[in-house]
Amino acid sequence: MKTITYYYAAHSAYAYLGAAELTRIARNAGAKVIHKPMDLRAVMPAAGSQPMAQRSASHMDYFFRREIDRWAEHRGIPMMHKTPTHHANDINFANCVLIAAIEADLDIDSLSEEMLRAHWVDDADVASREDLTKICQAVGIDAAPLFEAAESDAIKEIYARNTQESIDLGLFGSPAYVVGEDMFYGQDRLDMVARALVKPYAGKWPIR
Repeated sequence: MKTITYYYAAHSAYAYLGAAELTRIARNAGAKVIHKPMDLRAVMPAAGSQPMAQRSASHMDYFFRREIDRWAEHRGIPMMHKTPTHHANDINFANCVLIAAIEADLDIDSLSEEMLRAHWVDDADVASREDLTKICQAVGIDAAPLFEAAESDAIKEIYARNTQESIDLGLFGSPAYVVGEDMFYGQDRLDMVARALVKPYAGKWPIR
């Protein structure tokens, strides 16, 4: 079976913007999405990305407002016209909850998309167990066993591996998609992901 390896963080605006389209592309291609939640806050500095606080106002306004607003309209999905209230809160537990769902063979596509949607539409706090419980309930999943598993060494080890894989791949943001030996950064590359599932591009990533 064809696969799309999907690296992202549970609070990522651009992962949310591409989530439904990724599911559609995978379904149409008969491909499986392999979810790899990772610690974006470790991946970005490892890639040499400039800290958000040091970026210019015009950069932040363009990439984290204008682009988000346009893409939400383009995709036909709802999106708050502001950064979520709790966006700076911890993301590790939420990412580990997603991994726990994967390991339990639950519907990770639905849970992941709902977690991203809730954060960017309902202003949910992905560091809040109360909000995470509501997110799980929305897709018919019992949160309690996931919370317990998310704190286990086994799940934390998978999370650490996902994060290290992201660093080794040279990723510098969320989301990123790997098809075969090629990597596509950003949900605006999903058309190229769809093409790569049918006909891979020449070359590979990493190039070094």
